Amino acid sequence: MKLALICTEKLPSPAIRGGAIQTMIDGVANYLRTNHDLTVFSVTDPELPEEEIREDIHYIRVPANHYVTEICEKLKESHYDLIHVFNRPVNIPEYWRATPNSRFILGLHNEMMHESKITTALGRQVIDIVSGITTVSDYIKNTVVRRFPKAEEKIHVVYSGVNLEEYPPVWSTNGQQIRAAARRQYDLENRKVILFAGRLSKNKGPHVLINAMRGILNKHPDAMLVIAGGKWFSDNRMNSYIRSLYRLSWPLRSHIKFTKFVPIDKMPELFLAADLFVCSSQWEEPLARVHYEAMAAGLPVITTNRGGNSEVLLHKFNGWLINQYQSPKAFAKAIDFLLSNPEFADWIARNGREYIEQDFQFSHTAERLEEVYQSTVASDLNSQEEAVGRFS
Repeated sequence: MKLALICTEKLPSPAIRGGAIQTMIDGVANYLRTNHDLTVFSVTDPELPEEEIREDIHYIRVPANHYVTEICEKLKESHYDLIHVFNRPVNIPEYWRATPNSRFILGLHNEMMHESKITTALGRQVIDIVSGITTVSDYIKNTVVRRFPKAEEKIHVVYSGVNLEEYPPVWSTNGQQIRAAARRQYDLENRKVILFAGRLSKNKGPHVLINAMRGILNKHPDAMLVIAGGKWFSDNRMNSYIRSLYRLSWPLRSHIKFTKFVPIDKMPELFLAADLFVCSSQWEEPLARVHYEAMAAGLPVITTNRGGNSEVLLHKFNGWLINQYQSPKAFAKAIDFLLSNPEFADWIARNGREYIEQDFQFSHTAERLEEVYQSTVASDLNSQEEAVGRFS
C-alpha cells in the first residue's frame, strides 16, 4: 500500500540533526519499504534536497513556516492509503480534510494529548478521525486514556529500538577496538567514564549529575563525567541554563567534559567509550531512546524511575532505578556501587544487551508497526465514515 510518514516540523529526516522520531523512522524505513510504497515528509534542511528518493524511499521536505499547508498540498497530489502522523495530533484534521479517503494513524512520542497541547474538543475529533494510535510506552498510552477513555481501543504500544549492527557490545573484539579509539579521541584513557547523553535542559537533569560528582570523586578520583548534547539537538548555542552548567562544573573541570552535540552516527563510539550510562531525567520521561542505545552497547544503565523508563529497565537486573531523582547523593551512591562492583555491573550490562537482542531491535519495532498498519487496513471503515459525516 502507499504509506506516508509525517514527521514534526522541528527536525529533518533522515536524522542528520538527531531526534527520537527521525531516528526511529530511519530504523524502520528499510523494513517498511519492502512491503509498502513509502514516503517520508519532514522539514527542509540546508544539507538536504527538497525532494529525493533514497533506497526506494521517497523523501519530501517542506519549509517549517508553511509546514502543514504545504504538506496538505502534497497530500492532495497523490493518494496515500495510510498516513502516520507523528506527535502532531492538532494537524490531523487539516491533513484529513486534504485527503479524506486516506486512513490515519497518530504516533505519540510525548504527551501531545495533554490539555496544554490540545483542547478537549479537538482531541475528541482527532480520536474519531484516526484508525489507530501508537505510543512509545505504556506511560504515554495511560496519559491519553486518562483524558480520553474512548481512545483506549485504538491505542497500540510500539516500543522503539536500535540497529545492533551499529552497536557492537563493548566486550566484543570490534567493540573493544572502537572503545580504545574513542577513548583516545576524547582523552578518556585511564578514566572511569560516566556518560550523560541528551539535550541540555533542566528536565534532563545534568546539573544533578554535576552535583553528584564531588561524592563520586571521593571514592573514584579517576572518574570523568562526559556530558554529550546541546541546547536543542544540533543547536549548540548557549542559554542561561547551559551557562549555569559550565559555572557549576568549573571547580571540577578536570573531571567533567562537555562534548556538545554529537552526530547520531558517532554516538555508538561515545557509548562504547563509557563505563556506565546515566539518564538523570527530572520529568516524567516518555521513554528515552538512549536507554536502548546504552543497553545495546553493553553499558550498565542508571536511570530515574520516572515516566516510561521502568518499562524497559528492571531494577538490579538490566539497570538501576533511582527513586530520589532530585538527589545528587542518590546518583552518587548508585554510580559508586556499580563502579565498585564491576562483576555485577557487567552482569546487568549483559542482561541489557540480551534484552535488546530479544525484543528491541528496529526489526521488532517495524514488525509492531506492520501489525498496526495491517489491522487498520483489515478493519472496517465504520469509524471513519462516522467521522466523515460528523466533520464534513
